[in-house]
Amino acid sequence: MNMSLLSTEILTAVLACGLLILCLLSPNKEKHRGIGYATLFGLLAILVTTFFQYGINETTFHELWIHDDYSVFMKELFLVAAILVTLSSIDFVDTLPRFRSEYYSLIVFAALGMMVMASANDLVTIYVGMELMTITFFVLVAYVLGNGRSSEAGVKYLLLGAASSAVLLFGMSLLYGLTGTTVIPEMMAKLHWSPALVIAVVTLIAGFGFKISAVPFHMWSPDIYEGAPTPITGYLAVASKAAGFAVLVRVFIDGLPLQNGVDWLTVMSVLAGITMVIGNVVAIPQTNIKRMLAYSSVAQAGYLLVGLMSADAAGVKGILFYAMLYVVANMGAFAVAIVVAKELGTEEIPDYAGLAIRQPLLASVMTISLLSLAGIPPLAGFVGKLYLFSAIMDKGVLWPAFVGFVMSMVSVYYYLNVALYMWRDEPKDNRPIHVPGAIKFTVLFAMVATVFFGIYPGPLAEVATMAAKSLF
Repeated sequence: MNMSLLSTEILTAVLACGLLILCLLSPNKEKHRGIGYATLFGLLAILVTTFFQYGINETTFHELWIHDDYSVFMKELFLVAAILVTLSSIDFVDTLPRFRSEYYSLIVFAALGMMVMASANDLVTIYVGMELMTITFFVLVAYVLGNGRSSEAGVKYLLLGAASSAVLLFGMSLLYGLTGTTVIPEMMAKLHWSPALVIAVVTLIAGFGFKISAVPFHMWSPDIYEGAPTPITGYLAVASKAAGFAVLVRVFIDGLPLQNGVDWLTVMSVLAGITMVIGNVVAIPQTNIKRMLAYSSVAQAGYLLVGLMSADAAGVKGILFYAMLYVVANMGAFAVAIVVAKELGTEEIPDYAGLAIRQPLLASVMTISLLSLAGIPPLAGFVGKLYLFSAIMDKGVLWPAFVGFVMSMVSVYYYLNVALYMWRDEPKDNRPIHVPGAIKFTVLFAMVATVFFGIYPGPLAEVATMAAKSLF
């Protein structure tokens, strides 16, 4: 057994446990800022090690664990998300009433669960990683003690998350009963059409649909996004969704045959269409920035499902490229929301009025991030959607690209609505808004990356192509 294939997970687990022990041993009650920076540098160090892991395509533990370029890319995505969330949280944690230092170890444990999901080549291993991620998020969503909205969001996420996990596990158990194995590639040769397989595929889609917030399994998102601490809302929106797609792609492409099994592409195409439409349409009347971004996140899941519909390397490349840029752009928007909520005490979109006067940097980053999510050139979101829609159009299927294009134009309305408040309206108070150093770095990185990869997508696209080809 080659333990070096688990080096990223081992390092992440050591970091998470070390942070937890450091919290317990440190006599200083105000040590949380130092632990935050320790988390940041630890995650950065682990991220650097992943750049040397490309080109290794092996399995271990009797094929229960796979290390390929696809899993390495997804782990880098999770680490980037965790780093941006940590940076966004350093000043936010000051507002927490208790357990400030333990907050960072939970962020790392959640990332560890996502990494396990990305490299899992077995249904049970997937479930273990998913539960590690999900249970950690149960705690993080309800982390603001004494806050009714946070507690309500935590309870809702616990109940709905447990139900979706049960549905997913039922589908996995049916697949095991049909094939006698839980190893994903081995299932491909043993599955043939049967009523039980139809039920298994439907329950798998329902379980994974909850994790990625696809319609009609999305109803948990707005309430939980609104009630959770804003950095955790961002973490849920980007990393948790990406982890769901990491598993969804591997299970359905590597493990469920289209020829002799169930035509899951038809189901995915319907889900993609209604998810793009409902996510964008329902986002229009939202007045709370976190609820608006929640429905935007639902719509983004629809765009990513279009990539899965092509079921080839080009589609997976589009998913990987767009998911990475979605992490950066969305975390830029949530970082701005963190500062505004702390300085102005509000999450309502009309209260962003005059933000361009009070803090031009925040208004610029929010505008660029939202326009990238809408797919406006020359920003990175445009290139990502181009890859996704091109992959399905090359298959001769045009309607998903048409729906995606129309819904992207619809999304411009509610994204620019936020920009109008920031740039057109006068502020209620002309006092400048202070932006902490960590947040300033986060928003600057998000803005630069969004613009850079929109103008010069080549390097990231090449890595995404290499990662996608490792699946086939």
